[in-house]
Amino acid sequence: MQILFNKNGTPLMMSCSSTFLNTTGSPSGITPEEKKKLIQTVDTKPDQDFTQLAGIRLLSWKDNNDFPQWADRIITSTGVLNTGLKFIRNFTLGQGIHACKIDGYDQDGNELLIPYPNPEVQKIVSSRVIRRYMERVARDYFKFGCGFVQNVTNMDGSRIVGLNPLNAYFCRLSERDPNGREKCVISGKWPDTPGAGDYKVLDVLSEYDPELDLDIRRFEGKSKDSTVMVIRDSWSNRDTYGEPIWLACFLAGWIDIAKQVPRYLQKVYKNQATWKWHIQIPYAFWDKKFPEADFDTVAEREKAIQDYMDDVERNLLGVDNAEKPIFTFFAVNENGKVEEEWKITPLDNKSKEGDKLVTSAAANSEILFSLMINPNVLGAGMPGGTYAGNQGGSNIREAFLVNIANAWIDRQNFLDPVEIMLRYNGYEDVSLRFRNTILTTLNTGAGTQQNIA
Repeated sequence: MQILFNKNGTPLMMSCSSTFLNTTGSPSGITPEEKKKLIQTVDTKPDQDFTQLAGIRLLSWKDNNDFPQWADRIITSTGVLNTGLKFIRNFTLGQGIHACKIDGYDQDGNELLIPYPNPEVQKIVSSRVIRRYMERVARDYFKFGCGFVQNVTNMDGSRIVGLNPLNAYFCRLSERDPNGREKCVISGKWPDTPGAGDYKVLDVLSEYDPELDLDIRRFEGKSKDSTVMVIRDSWSNRDTYGEPIWLACFLAGWIDIAKQVPRYLQKVYKNQATWKWHIQIPYAFWDKKFPEADFDTVAEREKAIQDYMDDVERNLLGVDNAEKPIFTFFAVNENGKVEEEWKITPLDNKSKEGDKLVTSAAANSEILFSLMINPNVLGAGMPGGTYAGNQGGSNIREAFLVNIANAWIDRQNFLDPVEIMLRYNGYEDVSLRFRNTILTTLNTGAGTQQNIA
């Protein structure tokens, strides 16, 4: 046993080959300064590492400056997390954007919307440029906690002609200067520090009022320069790099459980004969099945027995031979005693595969809960137990409507660059709304209906 003591001789932790123990509480006689140090659980110092690049102090994204790469490996190797994030992306973006004007309100305060009178605007918001921006930035926003979009201007900077999504893999942000301005360094070399000529630096628009920032840049004669808008999920309180909501589920260990169960089951099915059967064979069987007189040498007889047992083992081993019967025969001697009977006994496996599937389903549910997705929407409801739920159509429809209602703030974040681009180009009174497909009951005469929100 190994024991770790503090400087006063109080045991803090003990470990040995069969158990792991640790003590709780604080020892008596501690000084006020030591007590203050012990109870301070919050580190108030910046937890960011920095990378220096051509006079720019960049904030590292995670310890090794590789958060997008690290997160993507976790997402792509966890089926329910990958599917859940794509599901969020899809219902948040709905069926595209509709350009309209607010033509008053009804008596309940609901907006009265009419199509925007200039068809050119609807052509812009329905274009591939906008669709590509929305799809890719939403991907990075939900997977990594923030997305990046570049404002592309015409030659004289009088109009923004496009929104170019930047892959979060290749974007890193600088420390803010005293005026709150930051820069985005784009390079395919990240997380390695790029060399000269391997990166591009763009100004980041003010998060407080990016539209005002664009007006100031136009006044300063900088409107021809491309700029970047960073769309962050602010829930994590991280001012530079937002954190995705699924990260809490990873830190709690549920994602590891969801990944470990299928690996465990693969090994079980591959090696199940190791503990599946106990076969007892009497010695008399071998004397009749493989008489010594039939073989020239002992080695030949041993090989024949080995080949025979290999055939028996293959018959009992593996998924392809599951539930396959084996036939044996035995003789009774003159005294009525069985001499050659095989006894094949299935071993009781205390570790049931079904239990692991329940654990896997619980892990999948916890991952979906962290994404604020009702598991029933994806057909992941369990028939009984803690995570049981009704998978009926009404439950799925209501859960989907809740998802759409909760998507409002994320949708506004994605619309900001589009609305700023339109207003910068002179379309001051345009409003943007998302098209939604709403699931309905059959008694309405249709399985779905269109909605503008």
